[in-house]
Amino acid sequence: MQALLDDYSLTNWILLALSAFFIGLAKAGLKGIDMLNVTLMAIVLGGKASTGVVLPLLCAADLMAVKYYHRHAEWKHFWKLIPWMVVGVLVGVFAGQHMNEAVFRKIMATIIVITVIIMLYLEVRKTLIVPSNKFFVSGMGLISGFTTMIGNLAGAFANIYFLAMRMPKNNFIGTAAWVFLAINWFKLPFQVFVWKNVTVDSLKTDALLLPALLIGFLLGIRIVALIKDTSYRRLIIALTFIGAVFIFLKR
Repeated sequence: MQALLDDYSLTNWILLALSAFFIGLAKAGLKGIDMLNVTLMAIVLGGKASTGVVLPLLCAADLMAVKYYHRHAEWKHFWKLIPWMVVGVLVGVFAGQHMNEAVFRKIMATIIVITVIIMLYLEVRKTLIVPSNKFFVSGMGLISGFTTMIGNLAGAFANIYFLAMRMPKNNFIGTAAWVFLAINWFKLPFQVFVWKNVTVDSLKTDALLLPALLIGFLLGIRIVALIKDTSYRRLIIALTFIGAVFIFLKR
């Protein structure tokens, strides 16, 4: 264990712990803040290698979220998204091995920022638009699956989908919890056997980061409970926007 601790500087361990803490906050319901963990992990570990450390943490946090919010899921949205996300993951498994990840992240971040600005405009104008087009569902599902495999960016696109559906706070969190429990565990074998970036060493790192993850989740539960539904929508829009800008500006 000491050898593992010596693998990273104190600063890097702080960044890794902060990243795990953000994952806990996000899975507790503070959606959007999880994009900060993508950037922090990549700073310490590099792009693709970081996904091998992040994914088991996401899987653990998904179990916590489902345990707490499982009764609030809207299953019709689960079944609409999951098939398309699975296809997106499968495309990402093979396309992502040779992709320029820095360029990809900037493109995705730009799309997220533009979409969030439109949603914020509609929010301020009090315009109620609930997309019912099948292309919206399939598009959000495909891009969520693809981006979650490439760089764990699916949360932002899932946020956009659930916000567009005008779901109440707990239903939003509960449905997202089940969606990502299914999709992250589906991704795990591909990262173990195809990309080979979930290893014994990466799992040991995850074990040391679990306390920070748990603290983030428990604190997030308390924070989310204090937020009203209307304020929650605006908070998620703001956090998603900030996270996307953060990813775009990262070199």
